[in-house]
Amino acid sequence: MISTAGVPMAHEDENRAVAATGTGQGTPPGDGHSDRRIDIAGDASGPVVAGNHNVVIDADHGSTVTLLVEGEHPQPVRRAQVALLPRRQAAPLGRDAELRRLAAAVREGGPVQVWGAPGVGKSALLRHTARSLAPGADGVVFLDAAGREPEDLAQDIFETCYEARDYAPSSPELRRLMGDIKVTVYVDNAEFSAEGLRNLMDAAPDATFVVAGRERTLLGEGSALHLEGIDQHAALELLARELGRPVAPETESDTAATLWETAVGRPLLLLRAAALTRLDPSGRAVLPRPGDVADLLPLLFDRLEGGPLRALHLLATLQDAELDPAHVGALTDASDASALCARLTDLGLAEQTEGGYRVVPDVAPALRERELEPFPVDRLSDHFAEWIARPSTTAAQVAQHARALEQVAELAEQAGRPELAVRIVRAASPALARSLRFGVWGRLLECGLPAAQRAGDQQAVAYFTHERGIRNLLTGRRVMAGVLLAEAAYLWQQLGDLHGANAAAGAQQYVPPTTTTGTPVTGPHTDGAAQSLNAGGGPDPASAHAGTTHGAGSPVDPGTAAHQAGTPFDPGTTAHQAGVSVDPSTAAHQVAAPVDPGTAAHQAGLHQAGTPGAAGAHGTAGAHGAVGATGATGATGATGATAAGATAAGASTAGASAASVALMKVIALIVAVVIGGIAIQQAQASRDSSGTSPSAGPTGLAGVWRGSDGNMYEFKDSGTGSYTQTGTDVCGNTSAVELTGSNGTYTTTGSLYDINGGSCGAVIGEVTTTLTLSASGDSAQLTSEMTSSSDQYEQVQCYSCGTISLTREQ
Repeated sequence: MISTAGVPMAHEDENRAVAATGTGQGTPPGDGHSDRRIDIAGDASGPVVAGNHNVVIDADHGSTVTLLVEGEHPQPVRRAQVALLPRRQAAPLGRDAELRRLAAAVREGGPVQVWGAPGVGKSALLRHTARSLAPGADGVVFLDAAGREPEDLAQDIFETCYEARDYAPSSPELRRLMGDIKVTVYVDNAEFSAEGLRNLMDAAPDATFVVAGRERTLLGEGSALHLEGIDQHAALELLARELGRPVAPETESDTAATLWETAVGRPLLLLRAAALTRLDPSGRAVLPRPGDVADLLPLLFDRLEGGPLRALHLLATLQDAELDPAHVGALTDASDASALCARLTDLGLAEQTEGGYRVVPDVAPALRERELEPFPVDRLSDHFAEWIARPSTTAAQVAQHARALEQVAELAEQAGRPELAVRIVRAASPALARSLRFGVWGRLLECGLPAAQRAGDQQAVAYFTHERGIRNLLTGRRVMAGVLLAEAAYLWQQLGDLHGANAAAGAQQYVPPTTTTGTPVTGPHTDGAAQSLNAGGGPDPASAHAGTTHGAGSPVDPGTAAHQAGTPFDPGTTAHQAGVSVDPSTAAHQVAAPVDPGTAAHQAGLHQAGTPGAAGAHGTAGAHGAVGATGATGATGATGATAAGATAAGASTAGASAASVALMKVIALIVAVVIGGIAIQQAQASRDSSGTSPSAGPTGLAGVWRGSDGNMYEFKDSGTGSYTQTGTDVCGNTSAVELTGSNGTYTTTGSLYDINGGSCGAVIGEVTTTLTLSASGDSAQLTSEMTSSSDQYEQVQCYSCGTISLTREQ
């Protein structure tokens, strides 16, 4: 009987509750714009559903995952009509021609990209278009993409079009649900690559997308509108509107015309010129000299004092993050923060968003030149951590302010206060997971883990590693999920937190083994992971896998989770990840040969004669995982990175951190461990039920052995001085390994594979395995060591090498 390790599977009624219930909605601090938003998320506790996974967020020990019961998936209810509009504002001046072009492109079905320099008026045009043009057949959606990920915007679109509380569909399910919904989606500040934009648009295949950004990226697709400055007539109208009076024809017209020319018609610079005129302390309200256009910001700063300057300083500190006025008021002690922020907007120093206010991009560097003392990071950390902890703060509100939280964490790191970064990320992580905004959740976790390592906070290291594994599992990056969850289980166990270790091990059972050799599978996942649209992120190298089975048609028991060396998990019920010492300074297992006797590479699924349904065992000297290394890649310590002169797949993925690169090195090891643990159970259960053993008795090496790694090994007599073991190797291949020798010592030689790319690649060396029997024949030592490596690699690290002890069972 297979015992259960990890978290219990969700009961059918529990899954029904997940689909049908949720927590209450909240309103953002202050009045904000909640009446124009569709708020789906609730608080930061309780279950959510991502793809086929039921996830219970746990802020202390790490989240737990179970599979949904067939037929118990949430049933989203489509909204009859969608109207998520931007805030209302004055019509942009001098844009009639552009509006006509935009209208024609939208009627043609798009996509449409509006691009141009900062301050040229892209946002104003896009917002006005979203309100003035006829919506799509099913409505209109306006989104601000500043500081956000495509996958989170895709979830926004889904939640706008469907009533589906606490549910993030898988990528195929999302496309199916959105397949016939004809909405027009406007996305401002869409500073994504062409791939990122295409992925976002693929999430709603029948929608018409209109996006705005600084650069043109949708080359050869749809329509592109390059937005330039407004003409002189429109510029004079803008100045008159901002001044509250006409431009004086005799005294100001020449100055205004020169200002327009100097500003290249960009409305933002003209707005600032008018604002400086209004602030003239002499009361003469004279337009600034054209030569002052380049110095408008310092001149405006000189006219600010007290509350407005403090508020601007706060917004500039957080750069591109938006803040609700309530936070501005609390942090700057302003009595009317909304009015204060509105004034900064009128001066062209801040911009109003759907969620609050943020500084105009060129203001932050200009303000830094004044050498103001940084806004106190401890005050920022205290404020936001306390705000997140309030029962009234919803997950949606935390997600809305995620960019601000990310900036606070980065500021804390820069100030040499990693403990503050850990505090803010630890506080925000459960709410971000609960909000189902997995893109920004991942960014915060990537920030929190190195901060926890620098702070020496081992509990936070375990927690962040665990949650990164959960996130990778939910977003379809399943091989990386296996690595991270095995790491987390080990770290929890080292801390004595069995709850956390069980949660990580329980989640790892849903990470399937890879069945590819050489070239990883690069097609999209269709196996129930939540939608993953991270721009620039490649597909996971693991093959697509049905979440309910492993191996030769054998159902997966929840107990087949990853076993960490020394944990109280029953080694007969878990996949074994043993003997790998963890250096908290990196996210990967740092392994130096010889490895602890619990080395995971010697996992074995016992293959019984006459039991064709049982999965085979890993051969004693089957495939071994290795990493070629040079010091040039910036990966951590012994984990190295690539072959000399070449860049290994997985070691140079765009945007990957050094920790992530290091983690990719142990993929083959972890995947093989999962296979071995399950196979052991199938074979052991079969033996227990039949009461017979495939081996007649102890004759030399022949028989069944239990390893110090908790796994079972079976060797069969195949001739004089020769024994075989049949099983699945680290690359997923079924093979027979033959050990030969005499006088109680037997050896075999196997291949050493490059696993930089996340699966078995080229053979880069050989490993010799030696098994030495004791004089009594009841115990043995099994040692694997690398005996050769390819000259192509400067250095090779064998993750499968080391020594374990064997004790005869039969």
